Amino acid sequence: MNDLTGKNPNGSGAGPDGCRADYTLAFLLLRGWLALLTGIEKFSAYRTIQKPLIDPVTGMEDPSGAMLEVKVKFYALTNNAGIPASLKDKFANEPMLPSFALAAFNQLLGPALIVTGLMLLLGLGTRLSLVLQGLIYLMLTAGLILIKQDDGIAWLGIHLALVALALMLAKHNRFALLKQW
Repeated sequence: MNDLTGKNPNGSGAGPDGCRADYTLAFLLLRGWLALLTGIEKFSAYRTIQKPLIDPVTGMEDPSGAMLEVKVKFYALTNNAGIPASLKDKFANEPMLPSFALAAFNQLLGPALIVTGLMLLLGLGTRLSLVLQGLIYLMLTAGLILIKQDDGIAWLGIHLALVALALMLAKHNRFALLKQW
């Protein structure tokens, strides 16, 4: 019988199927990290709302009726933007990136990240979803290299390394709906 350390009575550290529990837990953590939020964030935006000024002493609204403008984050399908607004002009001015490809990437990036993230989280073709995420991160990296966004390149390199590590640990995937892929 295995415990969470992956040790069994004969001391080999592997379970009856040759899978170590510590590797399984490491893979589950990577699955969770890589599956969550990256795609959902592509559907976020900010709107400005007005709120009454609150007197810090009394906790009541200011009697003069003064209002503050506050930015509030919200999510909606209509907010889909794969390419951040701050980078759109840089990408548009890059001759190696055709405008039709940018338009397609802008529309498909969020849904692609959500679909591959859900696949990964649920264990539906875990290896396939990891390979697809790796390809997405490679394409994103190529774009950022072309427009010289070094900080973003480093972040994507970390994501790509995590995908590669997850692929190396995929043989320890015990919790999946489709283990073969």
